[in-house]
Amino acid sequence: MSDENLDEQKSTGVPAPEGPSGLIDTDYVIGQDNIAGNRFGLEVDLHGKVFTFSGLIILAFVIITLALQNEVGPVFEATRVWLTQNLAWFFLGGANIFVLVALGLIFTPLANVRLGGAHATPDFSYAGWFAMLFAAGMGIGLMYFGVSEPLSHFGTSMGGTSMEGGVRTDWAPLGAAAGDQNAAISLGMAATIFHWGLHPWGIYAVVALALALFSFNKGLPLTMRSVFYPILGERVWGWPGHVIDVIAVFATLFGLATSLGLGAQQATVGLGYLFGIPSGDTTMVLLIIGITIIALGSVTLGVDKGVQRLSQLNMGLAGLLLLFVIVAGPTLAIATGFFEYLFSYAKNVIPLSNPIGREDTNFSQGWTSFYWAWWISWSPFVGMFIARVSRGRTVREFLIAVLVIPTLISVLWMTALGGTAIDQVVNKGLESVSEASGDLQLFEMLSNLPLGLITSSLAIFLVIVFFVTSSDSGSLVIDAITAGGKVDSPKPQRMFWAIIEGAIAIALLLGGGLSALQAMALSAGFPLTLVLLVACYSIIRGLMSEPRAA
Repeated sequence: MSDENLDEQKSTGVPAPEGPSGLIDTDYVIGQDNIAGNRFGLEVDLHGKVFTFSGLIILAFVIITLALQNEVGPVFEATRVWLTQNLAWFFLGGANIFVLVALGLIFTPLANVRLGGAHATPDFSYAGWFAMLFAAGMGIGLMYFGVSEPLSHFGTSMGGTSMEGGVRTDWAPLGAAAGDQNAAISLGMAATIFHWGLHPWGIYAVVALALALFSFNKGLPLTMRSVFYPILGERVWGWPGHVIDVIAVFATLFGLATSLGLGAQQATVGLGYLFGIPSGDTTMVLLIIGITIIALGSVTLGVDKGVQRLSQLNMGLAGLLLLFVIVAGPTLAIATGFFEYLFSYAKNVIPLSNPIGREDTNFSQGWTSFYWAWWISWSPFVGMFIARVSRGRTVREFLIAVLVIPTLISVLWMTALGGTAIDQVVNKGLESVSEASGDLQLFEMLSNLPLGLITSSLAIFLVIVFFVTSSDSGSLVIDAITAGGKVDSPKPQRMFWAIIEGAIAIALLLGGGLSALQAMALSAGFPLTLVLLVACYSIIRGLMSEPRAA
C-alpha cells in the first residue's frame, strides 16, 4: 500500500497501522466508490450500491409488513418453524466451530499479533473497554431473559420428559431431571449459561477479530467484505463484496430489531405493571419512537462521547442492580451457586452443543437454534463495534477478554437474578413469579425484595438505556458498512439508520410479534453463518502473514 493510500486511510477515520504489519498490497482506496457531496440539502458520503440496495429493500420490507399486518404474521411463524426444525444442526455446528477457533487461537503463537500493528497502543482503558464490550453484546437480552430463562429451564427439567408418537414433546434440556429439585436447578442453570456463555462470545470474537485484523493491520476498509480478501482478492471490491456487505447489513438490522423488540416489550409490560400504563401496541410503538429519538442524539456524538459514556452508565446501573439482588436475595446460595452452576455448565456443555441425534428437539430447536441464529445475526454489529474499540490489544489479550470476562459476568448475572427467582418459587412458595409472563417475571421477582418499586423502576430505566446503546452503536456499525468502510461519515447517514432500526422493530412487532422477530433473526443468521465459516479460514491466513512477538 502506498503512502498516499495510507494518508487516505487516515482521513476516513480508520487509523493506519503503527509499526510493522502485514499490509495488503492493493490499489483500492477506502471510499473510492462512494457517492460524496451534497444531495437534497444533506451531506452524504456513502457506497452507492451497498447503501441503495440495502436501503430500498429494507424500506420496502417495512412498508409491506406494516400495510399487511394480518397477512404477514402467519408467514413469519411458518418461516420460524421451518428454519428451527430443519437448520438447527447447521446453527449448532457452526457455533461450535466459531468457539473452537476462538479458544484454539489463544494457545498458538498467532495470538502474539497486535491489532493495529506491532507498536499500536490501546485507544481505551480496561474499564471503558470492558464496559463497551459487555453493553453492546448482551444488555437487553440479559434483562429480558435473566429471570425468565432459568425459571423456564428449571420448570421443564422438573417436569421430566414426555413422549408422543415416539417424539419428545417436552421442552426440557437433555434428559431432564424429573422430580429431582436440586438436579433440575443445576441443569436449568447450566442450559441458561450455555446460551449466554462461551458460544455467543465465540461468535462475536471471530467476527471482531477478523474485522480488526483486516482493517487495522492489513489496511482494508472496516467492512465484512475485507475479511474475504485472502479468498477473493481484488474481486472483493466488486459485486461479490457488495453481496457480503448487504448480507451483513440485513443480518445486523434484523438482529438488532429482535433485541429492540424484546426490550420494548419488557419495558412496556414493566410500565404497565408498576404505573398502570396500558401495555398495548400503541405504548410499545411510542416507546420505540421515543427511544429512537434519544438514540439519534447519542449517535451524532460518536463512539467516544456517545456510546462509551452510555455503555459506562449501563455497566454502573447494571452493577448496582446486580449488587442489590445479591445482597437482598439469598446471598449465600448465590455465592455457592456461581461455582456450582459454572461446574454444571462445564459438565454439560458438550452434550448441549451436540448438533445431531438430539432427543430434546424442542429445547435444541426452539431455544438453542434461535439463540445461535440471533447471536450470528448480531455478530456484524457487535463484532465491528468490538473491533473499533479493541485496537492496540494483542490477539491473546483480545480473545481472553472477549470470551472469558463477559461469560463470567453472564454466569454471575444469571445466578443472581435467576437463582433468586428460583429460590422465591422453591423455598418461599411465591408461585406468582413462575406464573407471570416471561417479560414480567423480572419485575415480579424484584417486587418480592425490599425497595421493589425503586429497583423495578431502575430495571425499566436500564432496559431503556441498553436499548439506546444498542440502537446508536448499531447505527454507527451499519453506517460504516454502507459508507464503504468509513467510520467518520456524515451524521445524517447515522441518523437514517437509527430511524430504520426503530421502524423495523415496530414493523415486526405489529406484523407478528415475537414470532416475527425470531423468524427474521433466523432468516438473517443462515446466510451469515456461511460467511462466518469462511471468515475463520481468512483469520488464520491473515494472522500467519503478520509479524508477532516471540
